[in-house]
Amino acid sequence: MTAAEDILDRAAAAALALATDRPWHFIALRDIALKAEIPFAELYALASGKGAVLAHLSTRFDRAALGTVSADEATSHDRLFDAAMARLEAMEPHRAALIAIAASEGLVVSALRFPKTARAILEAGGVEATPVRLAAMTAVWARTVQVWRDDEGALNRTMAELDKRLKQMAERLSKIGAGFE
Repeated sequence: MTAAEDILDRAAAAALALATDRPWHFIALRDIALKAEIPFAELYALASGKGAVLAHLSTRFDRAALGTVSADEATSHDRLFDAAMARLEAMEPHRAALIAIAASEGLVVSALRFPKTARAILEAGGVEATPVRLAAMTAVWARTVQVWRDDEGALNRTMAELDKRLKQMAERLSKIGAGFE
């Protein structure tokens, strides 16, 4: 791990901790630096705003999805399902903070990060992220996250929703000649 990654990881952890205590819009980048015990100038050089800290955090969660890549013979559906669930499981310990941040940011700002995650899930699943597939996976991810926010515990509703949406996506993409199996 590089020094920059360490600083951003510490800042992301501090941001999550702060978001559980007070509304996100009242938290400044300076507050994150203080909580993380990072010199503000060093954090600012790597992340000039809270959005950059969240982007780093999102990349960390995406790595969980990308970590599911294997050479096994699972179906595309199963590989996409596993990648999305790995991403959600990485998010799970931070549920309260992530929900609070999303509520404070608003749906549109939060959703701006969804295409990047959708691309990571597609790539981890061995599915080329063409524009139409990326749009479809972004919609699947958006709906799945919406259910995840209300689904505490074993995530049964989230898994059922993800499964259903992935099947719908595959069916609809095949109808327009953009299928992947």
